Amino acid sequence: MPKGFHHVTQDIRSQIYTLKSIGFSLQHIAKQLGKNVSTISREITRNTTHGKYLYYQADDLACQRRSQASSALKKLTPALIAQIKSRLLEDWSPEQISGRFKREGCLISHESIYRYVWADKRQGGKLYEHLRHHGKKYNKRSSGKTGRGCISNRIDITARPACVEEKLRIGDWEADTIISAVSKTALVTVVDRCSKITLIKKIGKKTAENTCKAIIEKMASLPHPVHTITYDNVLRS
Repeated sequence: MPKGFHHVTQDIRSQIYTLKSIGFSLQHIAKQLGKNVSTISREITRNTTHGKYLYYQADDLACQRRSQASSALKKLTPALIAQIKSRLLEDWSPEQISGRFKREGCLISHESIYRYVWADKRQGGKLYEHLRHHGKKYNKRSSGKTGRGCISNRIDITARPACVEEKLRIGDWEADTIISAVSKTALVTVVDRCSKITLIKKIGKKTAENTCKAIIEKMASLPHPVHTITYDNVLRS
């Protein structure tokens, strides 16, 4: 990456959109933002859809490109893949493998290793069987209520797009509930990971129906698309 190069952030895209909407030239926009004119021109050209440059759509497009680039697993050379396979077959966890690589001066995240394992599974491979609990969420309950609290058709948090972790776009939300110890009523909170916009609604009782209804009501009038909602360790998209 060239020295001094910086990715165009969502904040910069918002400013480009505003200044362009007012009618300023590319030269003026570049001067105001302290960027090269070619940088502004390239940003607008790459992220214009249907003849319009909208900062939130531009951010989505850039995020998608980065996600696709990261999913290509460029760092996983055949030599590294061979080492990963060998250690997985010895029942090392991705976290342990990543930690060993780090000690050896090779930075490979455990998320990248998990993505490789899931890609291998989709192709019919069996590496996932060597993960702890065979890739399944461990259930610590030993009573007759095992399975209580499990969500059907859940999508594990590890499967959400990589760009969600980078907090580069508006529309990736995290939901939670706060329950009163006295009245047993609850608050549903939804926080945008990028902008930190927070929506809060009080519900009478914490039930799945009440929680979903509250989230839908609070998010129905949002000006931007909702891409994902992560509730505890479960992803909804």
